[in-house]
Amino acid sequence: MLEQLTDRLTGVIKSLRGQSRLSDSNIQEALREVRIALLEADVALPVVKTFIDEVRQEAIGQSVLTSLTPGQVLVGIVHQALTRLMGEKNEALDLATQPPAVILMAGLQGSGKTTTSGKLAKWLKEQQRKKVLLVSCDVYRPAAIEQLHVLAQTLEVDWFPSDLSQAPSAIARAALDHARRHYHDVLIVDTAGRLAIDEAMMHEIQQLHAALHPIETLFVVDAMQGQDAVNTARAFGEALPLTGVILTKLDGDARGGAALSVRHVTQKPVKFIGVGEKLTGLEAFHPERMASRILGMGDVLSLIEEAHRTVDRVEAEKLAQKIKKGQGFDLEDFKTQLQQMKKAGGIGAMMDKLPAQLTRGMAVNQAVDERSLNRIEGIINAMTPTERRHPDLLKASRKRRVATGAGVSVQEVNRLLGQFEQMQKMMKMLSKGGLGKMMRGMKGMIPGLH
Repeated sequence: MLEQLTDRLTGVIKSLRGQSRLSDSNIQEALREVRIALLEADVALPVVKTFIDEVRQEAIGQSVLTSLTPGQVLVGIVHQALTRLMGEKNEALDLATQPPAVILMAGLQGSGKTTTSGKLAKWLKEQQRKKVLLVSCDVYRPAAIEQLHVLAQTLEVDWFPSDLSQAPSAIARAALDHARRHYHDVLIVDTAGRLAIDEAMMHEIQQLHAALHPIETLFVVDAMQGQDAVNTARAFGEALPLTGVILTKLDGDARGGAALSVRHVTQKPVKFIGVGEKLTGLEAFHPERMASRILGMGDVLSLIEEAHRTVDRVEAEKLAQKIKKGQGFDLEDFKTQLQQMKKAGGIGAMMDKLPAQLTRGMAVNQAVDERSLNRIEGIINAMTPTERRHPDLLKASRKRRVATGAGVSVQEVNRLLGQFEQMQKMMKMLSKGGLGKMMRGMKGMIPGLH
């Protein structure tokens, strides 16, 4: 996420090393590089100008304390400016109304509205303990209604049926009536998108808004659209009384400028960001944490919150006690840790939130990461319980049997055992408090990590 911008900005900070104070000349030079970095990240030009002017005003005349360097002072100023640009604080969903609270999802086709509707339903069900009803008013894309139906079944949330012969406003009114009669807390309405903004699309969603009186009208925008995302956000903001924005696909190859631009352009808060295709891939947007990630400081708070949600605390405690007693770390434990990692979105999602100095020189291929974790789990499943507890029993004939059972080569079994041995060493380091050393040692150990 936003890797290019992070690299450029950390480079600017390094360029100030060795200088005793912030002067007009070194501020100008640094801000020229910051400007280029922001433009390369596809941040809208008016936003860049406002941001640079703000940072320049704060930096000029800023005294450098004896405990700080000019680079550290500039980091502080840029961090504060980025946070203000993106909204200063997390703005939660407003559900303070007589149930059902209606959430209307708006956006272009392909922005990820339907998947995001499902992710939001899961988030509300698990984080807010809400009874959610999903409905699709998209009568133009043949698979849209069925896609939402499948998501609702997967998530075990209620779904209101609709079909292509119905008018979107009639579907919406019927769904709202059903939600009232069945005591749903929240009704999420997925709407039709178009490949581009058109008058008919805007008129239809305005009619839906008038029929539903939603408490939240969320604009779903694809971060990979770059400058187009900002133009689309402006058009929707003029047509609808938006209450917030959800940015999707921030984990892709996006330069991510939309994350910095959309709040400034729409004057509406970014409430969530979508990362990954999994239904767990929705995070509340915290501007100060995103600013820290952009500047390579990581987002340890979000990592801790994710761990609290996904980690099985009983299993974690059992493993901690086991290692503490010197009983060792076996393949059964390794498998459990892989499953916990997958629940949290994989090693890539974890590393994205760690400070840059811990992960420097490492890159994660998310697709390889996912496939390889599944393959490792399959190999371990092909072993007997005794072999998992005592990996040293795995000699040539047993390795061949395991490889055949898992549908892989013997070389892959050997590779897994090598990775497992490294993991054993890492667990020992972690038990002694060596997190930095552990992260550097992980290079080449976890699949997809280079």
